[in-house]
Amino acid sequence: MLLEVRAVPLFYKNGFVVGCERTREAVVIDPGDEADALLGAVRDHGLEVRHILLTHAHIDHITGVALVKDAVGAPVYLHRDDLPLYDHAVEQGHMFGIAVRRPPPVDVLYDMSPIQFGDYEVRVHHTPGHCPGGVCLEIGPHLFVGDTLFAGSIGRTDLPGGDHDVLMRSITGVLFALPEAATVHPGHGPDTTIGHERRTNPFVLEYLSRHSKTT
Repeated sequence: MLLEVRAVPLFYKNGFVVGCERTREAVVIDPGDEADALLGAVRDHGLEVRHILLTHAHIDHITGVALVKDAVGAPVYLHRDDLPLYDHAVEQGHMFGIAVRRPPPVDVLYDMSPIQFGDYEVRVHHTPGHCPGGVCLEIGPHLFVGDTLFAGSIGRTDLPGGDHDVLMRSITGVLFALPEAATVHPGHGPDTTIGHERRTNPFVLEYLSRHSKTT
């Protein structure tokens, strides 16, 4: 597997290119302000982007969708529950005092069926809580989790559509059902693993402790 990650100001949000080393087919995940750098990685590896996959539609994860779509022409995927956020990208930008190019229409709404590129398969897991339409993308032993889970932290739930208990159920019920050795690639910050977060994440441990006392 070919894996490239880029992050730039303002948000220092991780965007990803994942490619098949045999067929040179690839996906781009969450192109934001780092979209130029992601396209540079695509060119450097001689890749053909087959899909543009979004974990959710908060502004920092979608500012580069139009640029990547223009460059590669691949379909854009999003969960239907995040369409209201996506459709108001320009307004989201105004909240941060930045001008945002309106993203192109979503081409495909995730139906949880696998997505193929080259020799790899993307499995889609609905993980709401940070926002209604959040998903995590599983590619072999790699998990691209957007802002659901971070190294030592969790996604914020004080934005419109956020729900702390729903997020914790997504983490403990969906992500923690995946292999402990799986590498977690979050939307911000360093990588971690499912096993490490299950054992040490303070937000998870507090939730599980509280939940065990009420059941």
